[in-house]
Amino acid sequence: MQNRKPWGWGVVGGGLGDAAHANLTELAAGLLGVGPTSPIESPIPDARALPKGRLSPADIPGCPSSSEPLDRARHTYGQALRDVVRALEGDFEPAPDLIAHPRSEAEVEAVLETCDRRGFAAIPFGGGTSVVGGIEGRGLRGAFPGVVSVDLTGLDRVLELDPTSQLARIQAGSLGPVLEDQLRAQGFTLRFFPQSFEFSTLGGWIATRAGGHFATRWTHIDDLTSAVRLLTPRGWLETPVLPASGAGPDPNAMVLGSEGAFGVITEATVRVRRRPRRRASVGVRFDDFFAGARAVRGLVQSGLAPAQCRLLDPTEAMLNGADFTGRSVLVLGFESADLDPAPDLSRALELVRDHGGVGDAPRISGNSGPEGPEAQNGSGHDPDAELSQWRRMFLSGPYLRDHMVRCGLIAETFETACPWRTFEGLVEEMRDEVGRIAGEVCGTALVTCRLTHLYPDGPAPYFTVIAPGGGHGARVGQWDAIKAGAMEVLARCGGTITHHHAVGRDHLPGYERERPHLHAEVLAATKRTLDPRGILNPGVLGI
Repeated sequence: MQNRKPWGWGVVGGGLGDAAHANLTELAAGLLGVGPTSPIESPIPDARALPKGRLSPADIPGCPSSSEPLDRARHTYGQALRDVVRALEGDFEPAPDLIAHPRSEAEVEAVLETCDRRGFAAIPFGGGTSVVGGIEGRGLRGAFPGVVSVDLTGLDRVLELDPTSQLARIQAGSLGPVLEDQLRAQGFTLRFFPQSFEFSTLGGWIATRAGGHFATRWTHIDDLTSAVRLLTPRGWLETPVLPASGAGPDPNAMVLGSEGAFGVITEATVRVRRRPRRRASVGVRFDDFFAGARAVRGLVQSGLAPAQCRLLDPTEAMLNGADFTGRSVLVLGFESADLDPAPDLSRALELVRDHGGVGDAPRISGNSGPEGPEAQNGSGHDPDAELSQWRRMFLSGPYLRDHMVRCGLIAETFETACPWRTFEGLVEEMRDEVGRIAGEVCGTALVTCRLTHLYPDGPAPYFTVIAPGGGHGARVGQWDAIKAGAMEVLARCGGTITHHHAVGRDHLPGYERERPHLHAEVLAATKRTLDPRGILNPGVLGI
């Protein structure tokens, strides 16, 4: 993706434009009681902004590569607040020395062989959408003679589709829209739409155990992954294509969530499905957020499995343009390739009404029109207006966050999962403690919550923090203090450090408290076996 922004979300010249963002930024600033400011200019870094490169394309024979400053800048950071702020302020200290652009497995082999032989650090890079420092060469310049970012987006084809088994073998560098376009031509879809859909890759989803479109049942990429092909410094690791197996520990589990520390994912076989043609959706409003949470708990424990089931607290609803009356909003939807989803929606409405939910008029459709995030791209009419609005806001979230950051605000998210029994206490403590810390370091703050994914035994609460920033050089420290407080609350209340954002480098303190000690030793032993010289994405997962 040669025109990717070096400082934030999307491509140069893309996005919604400053005018489309101004209203939300003014609304957020108004809720905080501060005046909005004009966005700072977007920098175009040159060689003076980066540390001197130590490698040239000649150092990686057998694969196209680049040491151009803009290419190095584009591969320096992910998309976390601390990444965007540092890039906007011209800090590209962790920049890699060289960007490899393999177009085949043979070229990936050439890169990895050279890096292993010469001791260069190799960081697998998909779409660059990590929000946890997962692709940043933090602290590596002093430990390795060279740092190579291995951009996999040249491996972007659907290699094989088995319509009988509903399996597709796909190269790992395929971006979400590229993958879906190729499947759509044959009447299928992976139906995996994370918020990063536009710019993230299949391999990145697998490496980070990403969460996607489905709010229930198939929530993680784990649920859709049948087999993977992984290149390690010790050779190839390829798992078998099977619907299920009881043959020992699952080898896929070792690759899912490995964050590039064990090898480079080059392709995967995934479970696809016929494209949905029939949908039923509705918006439901609650006077109380926790009443809405009890409603969705009853819904998911009933055995119903809505594709869309997102509960927004009142401030989230206001910022997303879903409600301006101080109520929480549930966006609820069912879909199918052939069955009528209306009965399921009707039963779901009965359940949520028992908890005080007031539903809008349901929207029922049954044609072959576009669905999912691609429906916003002008390819046709989307009959589900309620869901369509949510999709537009969902995919525009990173652009809106970047605009607020350019206007001097802190705007960032974190998420978790916890049992239903502890959910309400965790949310209340998170609002209180994070609000207190943000107030101390920023003066004031908004702390909002929504539920993004649901399980019979617990939800995935997703928090947003918006606060005034402290000017040049201050916001990274401010956010680090807020995030440290959030990790402490999660550890105290029994929530996971992350539901679907991975560990990277930023979540290490919380991850090291969460994982069993012996599991840490197992991961370290696996790293030594597959990557004896420790060149692959050093520092992620604490190994």
